[in-house]
Amino acid sequence: MNIPEQSRFAIYALGIFFSYFLYGIVQEKLTRGRYGDQVQPDGNVGERFTYSLALVWVQCICNYLFAKGMLTVKPQKEDTTHTGYYAASSLTYLLAMVSTNMALRWVPYPTAVVGKSAKPIPVMILGVLIGRKSYSWTRYACVLTIVLGVILFMFKESKVSNLPAETTGLGELLLFLSLSMDGLTGAVQERMRASSAPSGQQMMLSMNYWSTLMLGGAMIVTGEGMAFIQFALRHSEVWLHLSMIALCGALGQLFIFLMVANFGPLACSVVTTTRKFFTVLCSVLLFGNVLIARQWFGAFLVFAALFVDMLYGKNSAATNKKPPGEGKLKEEQKKLTS
Repeated sequence: MNIPEQSRFAIYALGIFFSYFLYGIVQEKLTRGRYGDQVQPDGNVGERFTYSLALVWVQCICNYLFAKGMLTVKPQKEDTTHTGYYAASSLTYLLAMVSTNMALRWVPYPTAVVGKSAKPIPVMILGVLIGRKSYSWTRYACVLTIVLGVILFMFKESKVSNLPAETTGLGELLLFLSLSMDGLTGAVQERMRASSAPSGQQMMLSMNYWSTLMLGGAMIVTGEGMAFIQFALRHSEVWLHLSMIALCGALGQLFIFLMVANFGPLACSVVTTTRKFFTVLCSVLLFGNVLIARQWFGAFLVFAALFVDMLYGKNSAATNKKPPGEGKLKEEQKKLTS
């Protein structure tokens, strides 16, 4: 059955919205909720889930199995990407995810979402310093607007913050570390695409494979693996939350791949950015993360600048940039015709 193009776009977009909406809600419930009824030393009732490595490990192994299943059902050409690229990008990818999950212990989910929306900042800085790139004035204006919006949103005032005073700044520092690692991950992945042009499923498979191994070793060395198992045995409901996070994350990635394959990365970026805004809104409504007018204005600046950056910056870059692997393909064509 042939589904009309507009209907397919709506299905993929709704799939991304629904999957990551549930992902964000369950993640905030897991990282900021409490389990059990025992009184803790700080006077609160119930234990907090503090196992950031275990949370990311569960997501990585489920994403690996999901990608393995997709490649088994629909095999692709052999991946010739150098192992070092995957190992390096997996390390920076892991540090970004772990930092974000740890930050959620001290900052509300809307703050994390808006902060993570500032990815163009590390991408631009690393592009200028390491990649020796140059950008248009439109791109610089967008990034400066994002910086301003993030500052307005994340600036704390005691009357709107219900977080421990001694942790002020720690969540923001972890978000900054996460953004820096995102920038490094993007730089390594660009080199991957230029050298061997692996597919999205192949990158998903190999990066999650290395991430699972690295996290497994880290959990053994730090002892978090055993502590996590003991926590999960005491509070069996945590398995339901972890399963929902893993399932929603894997389904969300599937819909993103379908969107990119059928409608291109620009359409996918617009959908995912719109999804972030509604995730912030729903988190505010459902969890009572109160935002003042200044924070709403900051969030508006961030997402408005992101849309302008996608509509102008990426569109112009796409017209000037050769597809990955194009040079290699031309060389092969010359050999065949010579």
